[in-house]
Amino acid sequence: MPTERLILAVDLGTSGCKCALVSLAGQVKAWAFRPVALHVDGVSAEQEPEDWWRAFMEAAAEVLARDTAWHDSVVAVCCSTQGEGTVCVDSSGQAIGRAMTWLDMRGAAAIARRARGVVNVAGYSPLKLLAWLRKSGGVPALSGKDSAGHIAYIRDQEPQRYEATHQFLNVLDYMNLRLTGRFCATRDSILTTWATDNRDAHHVRYDNGLLSALRVEAGKLPEIVKSTEVLGPLRPEVASALGLPSNTRVVAGAIDTSAVAVGGGAVRDFEAHLNLGTSSWLGAHVPFKKTDVFSKIASVPCAIDGRYLAIAMQSAAGANLSFLRDRILFHPDELMRDEQRPDVYQVLDRIAARVPAGARGLIYTPWLFGERTPVDDASLRAGLFNLSLEHSREDMIRAFLEGVALNTRWMLEPFARFTGRPLQSIAAVGGGAQSDLWCQIMADVTGHAIRQPESPIQANAMGAAFIAGVGLGEMSFDDVPRLVRTRRVYEPAAAHRRLYDDRFATFKEVRQRLAPIYRKLNPPREVMA
Repeated sequence: MPTERLILAVDLGTSGCKCALVSLAGQVKAWAFRPVALHVDGVSAEQEPEDWWRAFMEAAAEVLARDTAWHDSVVAVCCSTQGEGTVCVDSSGQAIGRAMTWLDMRGAAAIARRARGVVNVAGYSPLKLLAWLRKSGGVPALSGKDSAGHIAYIRDQEPQRYEATHQFLNVLDYMNLRLTGRFCATRDSILTTWATDNRDAHHVRYDNGLLSALRVEAGKLPEIVKSTEVLGPLRPEVASALGLPSNTRVVAGAIDTSAVAVGGGAVRDFEAHLNLGTSSWLGAHVPFKKTDVFSKIASVPCAIDGRYLAIAMQSAAGANLSFLRDRILFHPDELMRDEQRPDVYQVLDRIAARVPAGARGLIYTPWLFGERTPVDDASLRAGLFNLSLEHSREDMIRAFLEGVALNTRWMLEPFARFTGRPLQSIAAVGGGAQSDLWCQIMADVTGHAIRQPESPIQANAMGAAFIAGVGLGEMSFDDVPRLVRTRRVYEPAAAHRRLYDDRFATFKEVRQRLAPIYRKLNPPREVMA
């Protein structure tokens, strides 16, 4: 297998854009990161599409500048991006306004109007619910946090913008448009419009009945392609700006949930991975299409042709630590304005490691922006419970890490039932998986061995590179497991099992008892027409 042919792999998440040069042998030659601002106002959470592109161009230029010899070795560009975002573009490909991200809940009222009937089950008309589940494997989130909700909101509340929109694109689709000039979506990026019939994993198509229920015209949605499809050559002006060969190809790629499964090496059926990024999810490839409506878990189209990816989604994981860093520890107010930040996450690890398991009785619920699995409840919020004069911020930091782990264990129970097999070791990927302490806490709290790859933060980029390699015909997905090297396996500590069993029971009780109060404090925001 060639080792000198390189892929410019793009990992565009909510926090920013990483670009990496990855060989087809799975070696990361160089990588760079540029942050991207998130604009939050109440239930609105937006990003500027031009900020994504600028971050990509700057990060790509940085990695390519490290060795001019690499320029001629790049054979393809392939992206992995955040999912469930919505960009309105005109016929020339120009973005119309900011993009609505996966955190944006403004579409809750609009999607509820489309989902309801005369008689309803959990907020959905039974006939509509059955059609969505049977054909697409899921339903539009009543929280409005997906492309269906975004499009519904724009149609109802911004009709002029809706009419001006040539096509609604997900984040991946927008990046591919900028790279190639082609309007298209992958089987996974189009999923959460909830307008596709994916019962045949080899042939995902739009369904007229679902389009009618959502009140969106098929012409406003892009062509659907495989993740491994070569979309065409890189646009000449982009190739010139980056100093890449004119024949550099662009492979369609995948959204982050699909790409990270490949990059973490979990490509065989029922091999689980845990992504610890801004959000978090459990995933495993499976050979069947299935939906658990009660636990909000479904197997959906993915990067591997003919397969499905079972996913359980957690709204906020690493976002809790960035919140702690940016809004509490280093918030720019009168107490702290110009102080230099240390390498915050490594410092947080050292501090939390001094605190005994259980955070001296503190329990943190990590629901900063509601939750999805195993309950879909947009009203839930984060909180520290059992705080006393004996505690310090050291305990709070440990509690934040344990809270995300407890929520992960909460997802694991229905996930194991869904797959029908006991989970073995779990591959941990994403920025949070760089933390030795957090990986050990995950193992102790969940009771599962956690496998840490050599470069967990680069799993998305490596997944994009492997998808490109398959698309170019240079490799197959069966080659991936031997290319992903393991740094360490964290085994659960038997001494902590009873403690975390008790904490987990209390964690679930906190949610059950406080859910009515959260619904009272955070009612759905009806947007007035």
